[in-house]
Amino acid sequence: MESMYLKTGILILAASLGYSGATIGMKMASGAWSATAVLFLLSGFLAATFAEIILMRGINLGALYLIIIAVETLIVLAYAFSIGEGLTTQQIVGAGFVLVGLAIVSVDG
Repeated sequence: MESMYLKTGILILAASLGYSGATIGMKMASGAWSATAVLFLLSGFLAATFAEIILMRGINLGALYLIIIAVETLIVLAYAFSIGEGLTTQQIVGAGFVLVGLAIVSVDG
């Protein structure tokens, strides 16, 4: 049972890193197209696609996307801060509302 959770966690991280990599590639391409930007885009989307295909065999789609979005958001925000693109207080409060909303709709009940 523990190895199943580990495998699921690794696949969720792979999907999140894939989407984050693709987002970083998009940011790179927004300045100028380069081989590196295209590499980040393609490899990111491929990693996310394959990880999600495997994950969808055993996890509810709604829950899966909520988890992936949460992890991906943290990764992309860390990257944004590392390149000097922080968030304003208003954006942080708005993001908090979105996360609370996601938490509310993800509860079975």
